[in-house]
Amino acid sequence: MYRFIISGGGTGGHIFPAISIANALKERFPDSEFLFVGALGRMEMERVPQAGYPIEGLPVQGFDRKNMLKNLKVVWNLLRSTRKARRIIKRFRPDVAIGVGGYASAPTLKAASAFGVPTLLQEQNSYAGVTNKLLAKKAARICVAYEGMERFFPKEKIVLTGNPVRQDLFRTSPKAPEAYDFFGLQPDKKTLLIVGGSLGARTINQSVMAHLEELKASGIQLIWQTGKFYIDEVRKATSAVAGNGWVVTDFVSRMDYAYAVADLVISRAGASSISELCLLKKPVILVPSPNVAEDHQTQNALALVRRQAAVMVKDADARERLIADALGLIADEARLSALSRNIAGLAQENSAGRIADEVVRLLGR
Repeated sequence: MYRFIISGGGTGGHIFPAISIANALKERFPDSEFLFVGALGRMEMERVPQAGYPIEGLPVQGFDRKNMLKNLKVVWNLLRSTRKARRIIKRFRPDVAIGVGGYASAPTLKAASAFGVPTLLQEQNSYAGVTNKLLAKKAARICVAYEGMERFFPKEKIVLTGNPVRQDLFRTSPKAPEAYDFFGLQPDKKTLLIVGGSLGARTINQSVMAHLEELKASGIQLIWQTGKFYIDEVRKATSAVAGNGWVVTDFVSRMDYAYAVADLVISRAGASSISELCLLKKPVILVPSPNVAEDHQTQNALALVRRQAAVMVKDADARERLIADALGLIADEARLSALSRNIAGLAQENSAGRIADEVVRLLGR
């Protein structure tokens, strides 16, 4: 029986791959024990138990770049987290420790390395995060989703595996009639899918609201996931112009159906979203969020743009350009087909299983 510690989180982009890796290992070793280590007060403390795994929280938090005095508490909590992580490793005695990025990864994997436990890192983005760059020196294996990551990590440790994605997205075939029926849309019309994550994206929402008349005049169909913070504002703005074929909602419960009917997607450039779009072969306009560490969403988007696999509109330019670019693109069949073909070429299949393969190799050591 093996024991695995999986650490990290903070966002769904970190949590979902962590749970997927655990599920892939559980399939191979049903009797194994798993323990997640997260940051207290963060999303993983709720999501991981919902997935059926135990989790312990560390009082770790990120540095405050605006108020340096607050960092006295941050340093104190980091010291507390380091001590607690060492106690967890000593008590649980894992065979392998896996880090997926996020605040909790650093103290947990550092403690694992100190006790001689082999460690594996999973880096979702094309621009490596600070935590993973710090941990790379002691890591036995580093699983990445993009080529060219040797600029951040030792080349001999890197394995290209891709990012695990939600398998329920593949339940529905493209253009399935039941998907159109679910949204009340027509198969003979083009459909634009706009997503900004579960919380929404202010810039994307404002950019769409600024061009509602153009969208209406185009005659295309619309599925617009606004996020819960913006739904009231968007419904008020669209009440006078929205007609048949416009679905405005804070949350899409069946993303498999939404992707199935979408001819074009507008999205932020998070690593998990991009991995899904590659596997689903979806033409996409990416609007990278400027509010993320090291501007990694821009780097993610550029990695696709350089391969002619996506279109990028900068956040600062979105209000002026986004809808005009989307309406031009969705009417251009040849360009949609080229984007679909090129993004499909970047897809990494069975990422969770391939990461599990690397964990198995570490067990063999």
